[in-house]
Amino acid sequence: MLDKIDLDRKLSKQEYKDLLPRLQRRLYDLEKASWDAKIPTIILFEGWDAAGKGTSINLLTSRLDPRGFKLYPIQAPRTFEKRLPWLWRFWLKLPNYGEMAIFDRSWYGRVLVERVEGLTQEEEWRKGYRDIVDFEHALADDGHVIIKFWLHISREEQRRRFKMLEADPLESWHVQVEDWEHHRKYDEYLLAVEEMLERTETEWGPWTIVEATDRRWARVKIFQTIIRRLEEALKERGLELPPEDLTPVPQAGEEEDEDDEVLDADLTAEVEAQVGEQ
Repeated sequence: MLDKIDLDRKLSKQEYKDLLPRLQRRLYDLEKASWDAKIPTIILFEGWDAAGKGTSINLLTSRLDPRGFKLYPIQAPRTFEKRLPWLWRFWLKLPNYGEMAIFDRSWYGRVLVERVEGLTQEEEWRKGYRDIVDFEHALADDGHVIIKFWLHISREEQRRRFKMLEADPLESWHVQVEDWEHHRKYDEYLLAVEEMLERTETEWGPWTIVEATDRRWARVKIFQTIIRRLEEALKERGLELPPEDLTPVPQAGEEEDEDDEVLDADLTAEVEAQVGEQ
């Protein structure tokens, strides 16, 4: 499945600068329309380490009304949570009607890291597929819009990003020993990811695979997907979409994009120099 994904897809800097401000403004308008229509929305991000989940979420939320969403970075369950049904802690984080809940990782850890690292018995993580599908079905029946992203990069790209992060004194803390351990198990995780995508792809909770090698392409695809799903939700309820705001807007993302490119170039040169010295 994932071997057929074109990871070379790119967006030019000019296309990105033209698209991003309009997408941000459109998403803001749809956030307000969903609030008025009391449509609860769940947006979850899964993907490889260093695939860009955090930076994508930062950009996504930077122009939203902060009163309309909550962000949940998901960690391993705490001791007392392990004594309860495993989905209990996620039920507590569901959005109120009209709000968005954004998950940086999610309940899919049950069939990914818990499976590959042996943190859960096989019988339990296999039951997890059914639990997840039933969980999401119940939410969809209650009117929730469920938007799921898998940010995909190759093993080689992940290694390049780890090396770049480690070469930057301000960013090296992002790469821990367990990240390299996960990288060494890339093939095992790949098998788990493909089974997860196949067994939890549903009409009410479809996956969007994001080709994340190019930051600009990944960010725009994420925005476009969320916008399309929210527009569909409003139409299904017989509601009018907010009008498109055609007022010219200044191009955005230029400084951030240029900073990313300069940092990439500097760190790539440094990594290559280190490799040459070895």
